[in-house]
Order: sequence, then structure tokens, then C-alpha cells
Amino acid sequence: MERRAFNSVLAGLGLSLGGGHVRPTAGATPANVESFILRANDWVPNNPALPVIMYRNAMSVGGEDPAAAFEVLFQANGWPPRWRNGVYSFHHYHTLGHEVLGFSGGSARLILGGPGAREVQVQAGDIVVLPAGVGHMNLGSDAAFEVVGAYPPGQEFDIVRRAPDNDQRTRLASLPFPSSDPVQGVDGALSRLWKY
Repeated sequence: MERRAFNSVLAGLGLSLGGGHVRPTAGATPANVESFILRANDWVPNNPALPVIMYRNAMSVGGEDPAAAFEVLFQANGWPPRWRNGVYSFHHYHTLGHEVLGFSGGSARLILGGPGAREVQVQAGDIVVLPAGVGHMNLGSDAAFEVVGAYPPGQEFDIVRRAPDNDQRTRLASLPFPSSDPVQGVDGALSRLWKY
């Protein structure tokens, strides 16, 4: 595809190319970033060093395939998209990769951090970055709820529903940082907030 045609596609999705990464333009509110640490809770390890990052109204959602805009954004910022689906309705976490969830449709009430932890409401246009080890579960969603999931290069997901064993703890402690924020690129909130 020619660069001009590609730029037209991006513009149609409410995105633009610049500075080596894609940034959301239409509906973007980069100042509306929330972050919080989730400490170990029951059998869920969470991540005592790296905060959850929530981007509220990060993307304008519309058109026939709103999930495609999230996929373009994540890919351009070095987090290859891997799936479209929802969030499981049971507590789980990942030890093989950090995860970004782009909410491309509907709304949901999620619990982050394991049983009895932090409840959050998410809606189409929001994006959440979960450090490896952070528990998450869908407490209820509408019929339009759709999520795009992505991971940094070389990382993937496993579904862990019990306390981590020694190998999983070692992996959680040594998992490399991503080189770029999946939403804001190399100079994004993740590079400022994620430090050991």
C-alpha cells in the first residue's frame, strides 16, 4: 500500500502517523491517565513495582470495525495485537507477558487485583495496560463489549488461576520492560511510570 493511501486509512480511523509511532487524535485525552499499584492479594501476585495504567477516552470509537483502530495503534507502537474477544469471567493473571486491553465496544465492570480488590468501569475508547501478574476478571458486561489484546514483542499470555510456582515467580521478576507505551509511543506514560 502506498504511504498516501495508508495515511488516508489512518485518518479514517482517527489516527495520524508521526514521530515514529501512531497517536490517537480524534477524541484523545492524553491528560486523562490513571495509574495505581496493586500489591499481592490472596493467591494473586499482582505487581508491587509496576502500576496498572488506564487511559480514559483514549480513542474515538466508530465505524464498521472500531477494533481495527486499536490494532493499528498497538502495532505502530510496538505491541502486536493478538486477539479480539472479551475478558474472562474468572480471576486470572499472566506470567509470560505484560498486556494491553483496548476496549473497542460496549462497557464492562472489571475487578483488577484478585478477589475483593479494585473494581473499575471501562467503556469503548478506554485502554488499560496490565503489568504481568496483575489479576483481572469480568464482573459483568453488555452485549457489545469487545476487547483487543496485545503484548510486547516476544511476550505472550498464559492463563494462571492459582498462586504462582517458583518458575512463574522468577519469570514475573525478570520479564523485560516493553520499549514503548502501546498508546503513546516511546515517550508515553509507561516510560515515565514503569521503573524498578
